[in-house]
Amino acid sequence: MERSFHSNGKLLLTGEYLVLDGAEALAIPTQKGQELRVKATGNHGLQWSSYDHEGALWFTADFDLARLSEPIANDPIKEQLRQLLNSCLDLNPQFALELKSTEATTHLEFPREWGLGSSSTLINNLAQWAEVDPFALLDAAFGGSGYDIACAYSSGPIRYQKRSSEERLVTPISLDWPFTDRLYFVYLNQKMNSKLGIARYRSKSKPQAKIFETVNGLGEQLVLTRSKDEFDSLMLQHEELIAQVIDQPRIQSELFPDYQAGIIKSLGAWGGDFVLVSGDDTTASYFSSRGYKTIIPFKEMVIKKPRS
Repeated sequence: MERSFHSNGKLLLTGEYLVLDGAEALAIPTQKGQELRVKATGNHGLQWSSYDHEGALWFTADFDLARLSEPIANDPIKEQLRQLLNSCLDLNPQFALELKSTEATTHLEFPREWGLGSSSTLINNLAQWAEVDPFALLDAAFGGSGYDIACAYSSGPIRYQKRSSEERLVTPISLDWPFTDRLYFVYLNQKMNSKLGIARYRSKSKPQAKIFETVNGLGEQLVLTRSKDEFDSLMLQHEELIAQVIDQPRIQSELFPDYQAGIIKSLGAWGGDFVLVSGDDTTASYFSSRGYKTIIPFKEMVIKKPRS
């Protein structure tokens, strides 16, 4: 019998970097995510195959369960997966029964370079299969704020806060913006290494408490606003504040200083992946003419309804 598990991708709208230290963040699960299918086979051990969004096989590996605690050299992807599987066993030793004579297949629904959560969707899927806490698995494997895990299982936008290593607050919210037809997600043609972004943030002095209060307040106002002009103003304030915290220029002033139709907001680690853009009917042609061809309307990116 085959079983399947699905997790959503993620985008962080506000609170980037600061969410690591307890700031409230607005985040959205994306329509595209990752699926994990598992079924019993007649072979020994675990056979693993991963397919990309076009159905092409990009990774395959066989695991000898008796040697799962031994590090794997010269294959970082297999080693990372080994660590995840081993962490699942640490959290639930009974999971070993599931791994015997099993074929596992993952199917990614978005390009790997997009940064929508190929790791977080995998972690949440593995947690479902192993029947363990996905946040505990994240902490054992990579660490991080955990907002991406919350998106992986949420059915709509959320407000997220990591209050401690044991306490995380996930609150469903409605983003009833009447101007979503003028919001776009634009891929910057390069994937940002979030670990480097976090390391840069950690190298700075910890922000003062009033900065966290300001970011939290901006998030609350963004949820309530019904005006695109106010939305742009709030996002600009947020961008300027984070720019000050991490000592980096805003992406709009650095790459798109002549863009006048709205605000360009970095999402997650600055410098790559997607940005959120508010604009008008000229926005798509503006970015396309500059070589940014992946332009996704807000309504086509964000989850519209809970999965059945």
